[in-house]
Amino acid sequence: MTSTYRKRPEALSQLTRQQYAVTQEDATEPPFRNEFWNNHDDGIYVDVVSGEPLFSSTDKFDSGSGWPSFTRPIDPTNIVRNEDRTFGMLRTEVRSSGGDSHLGHLFDDGPRDQGGLRYCINSAALRFIPVDQLESEGYGDFRSLFTTTKEA
Repeated sequence: MTSTYRKRPEALSQLTRQQYAVTQEDATEPPFRNEFWNNHDDGIYVDVVSGEPLFSSTDKFDSGSGWPSFTRPIDPTNIVRNEDRTFGMLRTEVRSSGGDSHLGHLFDDGPRDQGGLRYCINSAALRFIPVDQLESEGYGDFRSLFTTTKEA
């Protein structure tokens, strides 16, 4: 299935300098000094350029790295993995499939009981949609990710 999300020129023109550097020039923001590394609110994270849904707070964990870390994407087809040999290392770069935004990197040091993956993502590549705004922002289909019964 082809993604309906695409890089939006109007979105590019509204990016901050940091968001542009990260998403379009493959930069990395500083650890512990970014918007979402310590966000514990329920909601989803979407590509700041295309709006495609990428990660859920239900899959977010504290990796101690200083960047938002997730065990898996909402929909694996919205993520592209590329070999990255910059800085003399072999890593797996993660990009959004529709927006072609650089998001961060994928590592195999995540929680073993959840598959062992760590999607280490730059906050500057993301826009957070709180669970109570999913419908109004057009992401109502993702409400089901948060319908567990917490009362008991």
